[in-house]
Amino acid sequence: MATTCVKRAFKYRFYPTDAQAAELSRTFGCVRKVYNLALAARTEAWARQERVNYNATSAMLTAWKKTGELAFLNDVSSVPLQQCLRHLQTAFSNFFAKRARYPRFKSKKKSRKSAEYTSSGFRFRDGGLTLAKMNEPLDIVWSRPLPEGASPSTVTVSQDAAGRWFVSLLCEDPAVKRLAAADSAVGIDVGLDHLLTLSTGEKIANPRHERKDRAALAQAQRRMAKKEQGSANRARARRKVAKIYARITDRRRDGLHKLTTRLVRDNQTIVIEDLTVRNMVKNRKLAHAISDAAWSDFRSMLEYKAAWYGREVIAVDRFFPSSKLCSHCGPQGRMGQQLRGGGRTGCGCADVAKPAPHPGWGEAAWFGPSFPRTAEVLGERAGETELGVGDDDEPGPQVGGGRVTGLRGGPAEGLFHQPKGVLEIESAQERLPPAVHVLRGGVRGRAPQPDWFRVPVARQVLDPQPE
Repeated sequence: MATTCVKRAFKYRFYPTDAQAAELSRTFGCVRKVYNLALAARTEAWARQERVNYNATSAMLTAWKKTGELAFLNDVSSVPLQQCLRHLQTAFSNFFAKRARYPRFKSKKKSRKSAEYTSSGFRFRDGGLTLAKMNEPLDIVWSRPLPEGASPSTVTVSQDAAGRWFVSLLCEDPAVKRLAAADSAVGIDVGLDHLLTLSTGEKIANPRHERKDRAALAQAQRRMAKKEQGSANRARARRKVAKIYARITDRRRDGLHKLTTRLVRDNQTIVIEDLTVRNMVKNRKLAHAISDAAWSDFRSMLEYKAAWYGREVIAVDRFFPSSKLCSHCGPQGRMGQQLRGGGRTGCGCADVAKPAPHPGWGEAAWFGPSFPRTAEVLGERAGETELGVGDDDEPGPQVGGGRVTGLRGGPAEGLFHQPKGVLEIESAQERLPPAVHVLRGGVRGRAPQPDWFRVPVARQVLDPQPE
């Protein structure tokens, strides 16, 4: 079984002494100050049409330390200050590449408190971590072991809104092993009634973590609203609210990690929909529920775990009509929101002998209704050029235990798109390497496809059923 070396961050909770907490708090403040000063300088230079990069801001930092007003910057380690300038450079690079918005100033109350140390800013010896400007190692709760012989390259210390302290150690983990190839694939549709609907028919309930603590959260927020602004009582009330939010977040992430790990372990290929969550949360009636479901976190976890373990994640274009595909015959129907749990579709099919149509099958249509489906199946059918869609009383050809409807193939064997009401399948010659592919095209136009999509072994064109 092949192994690969990946960089992984191991996050632990620690309990600093009063002196260490004071030192870290000063470091957080200095990091925020330097970041804001550098951002202001670069913004002013941008207005003058001047170019300022990391090297220029690093020279500015040296000059700032020599002034009496900013002499306190010398009291903390210089490593986190340099790292925050690198983070600002990354933020501008993302902005110029149109991957992010213009960088914003950090707030003392709202922004995340963190400081990053490179290898010159800490000492990791005999299982103890000592940061620069500190005499004692941090009291870390080692909830899980580091990889054998691992040496952290970067250490990030942070404090969340609930007052908890965390340290994240970035290490190279050579123990990550690619999983053995599986012959199964799954299509996934995310939702609110059910968090996930799989093409196998399995429905995973939406845990709605926020709803469980909604009463306690509302009570804590009401009590905080009655406290005077800027008082110690309000600060204590705010921490109580933050602890409830932290509990909700921890439960949500824990559930998503367990779910994504199971999906990656059991399936070779996973098909999801390429949703634009940032636009979907603009719906004020569903924004709260969508945020609580954490669809973006779910996809992010799937993608990086698939890359680690040799799996494949395919994101179907958001305009692909997955919710309008009948799980019985395949062609588009007019399946509304009220019919997604079962019933009749626009094609007239009813959920009599087969499972009721469910939204996950739309993504599964990239493979066909028979799951799992292996490369041998494609090899048997690759030479055939005439595959018809059978009538209700005359089933079509059987492949892998499922009725051929024209919606055949997958990322390894074949991909289909649906322009102008015609179902087409083009099968690739070789299995694609494990990767994350975003497939373009669909009913709103046929976008250019990658080169591997244009190398067919077999091609079948099927007319849709007559109305």
